[in-house]
This record gives sequence, C-alpha cells and structure tokens, in this order.
Amino acid sequence: MKQKSLVLTVLLGLSLVLGGGLSACNTVKGAGQDIKSAGKGIENKAEEEKKY
Repeated sequence: MKQKSLVLTVLLGLSLVLGGGLSACNTVKGAGQDIKSAGKGIENKAEEEKKY
C-alpha cells in the first residue's frame, strides 16, 4: 500500500511540473507578442512625427 501511495505522489508531482512548464511557455510567448506590438506602435508613431 505504501508503494502505491508513493507512485501516485510522484505522478501528481510530475503532472504539476509539466503543467506549470507548459503554462509558463504560453505566458512568455504572450508577453513577447505584447512587447512586439508595443514596439510597433512606437515605431509607427515615430514615423508619423518625423519632420524631415
């Protein structure tokens, strides 16, 4: 019975680690897209305000 409990604990731990890792990838990807979008906005505004 103790061995079954250990196996379940290990499986639960692995699923939490893998799930957390996958959600972190999505978060970093989303942050990168937000930063890219903000940079594009700044670039477009600079082009509009160019005086030469």
